[in-house]
Amino acid sequence: MDRNVEAGKQRVAEIQAAGGQALFLEADVSQAGAVESAVNHVLSEWSKIDVLFNHAGTFIVSAFHETTEEQWDWLMGVNVKSMFLMSKTVLPHMIEAGGGVIVNTGSISGMTASAMESTYCISKGAVHQLTRSIAVEYRDRGIRCNAIAPGFIRTPHGLREMKECVAAGVPFTDEDIATLQGRFCEPEEIAQVALFLATDASSFMNGSIVVVDNAWLATS
Repeated sequence: MDRNVEAGKQRVAEIQAAGGQALFLEADVSQAGAVESAVNHVLSEWSKIDVLFNHAGTFIVSAFHETTEEQWDWLMGVNVKSMFLMSKTVLPHMIEAGGGVIVNTGSISGMTASAMESTYCISKGAVHQLTRSIAVEYRDRGIRCNAIAPGFIRTPHGLREMKECVAAGVPFTDEDIATLQGRFCEPEEIAQVALFLATDASSFMNGSIVVVDNAWLATS
């Protein structure tokens, strides 16, 4: 599910060309109606949902005292409310099926604070607590919930964040990234962690926030 229709359809074509099955649904996952419709569509295709990967996220580069209520609501809607809506909609089906796995994308920013990105840091801290809360409440129903907390990743989103931070006077150049985490993280490296958390290879991991930052936090 995404709002980028062109990219979504391209990814479906790639998966199908490799022999897999895939379905793309255009949806704003911060809206309850869109979430309900999308989940029902998926269930009509495959009858159950074994894994939910909550990955939708965005950021705002702004001084905290200059952040508007509209910006706050938008960011919390995309980063936190989307995971609340998706999880609460999918959980009854996982319970009925006897179990399932939820993986959330958090951030090391949910453990630290960054100038000009306070709202983003707050939202990712909420994602980490949402992850722990679901894990504790639904463990005895066979449902695991973990989160990934990446550093900077070489994606259009990550590169745009760097650019906006530098424009706002926050030091996030390539040299800064090299100092903080050695090098850029590649998207595939995060995908591998998500895959691990989604499978029985991580069967005794529940409520974990898995830091993937090449020792950035370890040095602080």
